[in-house]
Amino acid sequence: MSNSPSLRSYAYVLAVPDLVRTAEYFRDVLGVVPEWQDGDNWQALARDGVRVMLGHCPDALPPRDLGDHSYFAYLHVDDIDALHAELLGRGALIRQSPTDKPWGMREMALETPDGHRLMVGQEIR
Repeated sequence: MSNSPSLRSYAYVLAVPDLVRTAEYFRDVLGVVPEWQDGDNWQALARDGVRVMLGHCPDALPPRDLGDHSYFAYLHVDDIDALHAELLGRGALIRQSPTDKPWGMREMALETPDGHRLMVGQEIR
């Protein structure tokens, strides 16, 4: 066993072309609550200990142009089907509905209007 400090992933930083539109999607569709805002430059949001910090970067390469490389997170959830129903009801961009995978996870894929992608998984018991 190592004496190295353990890291815990809790925050993601995303470059977004339209801060207001993207923050509204995270808030209204994904159910992420605003924490703080720095003018027109930054917006931080959180849900259940997961934080997303959105930086206004209108000249950055659009995430949609990155294709599969636009995945930024893998989140664990205790009831993926309930989360799927919640997000579907709010109009989330769902790339893949919950599906059992051979590696013991039930996963779904989401996308933001900018093209950022994230996976959500629940351990199959």
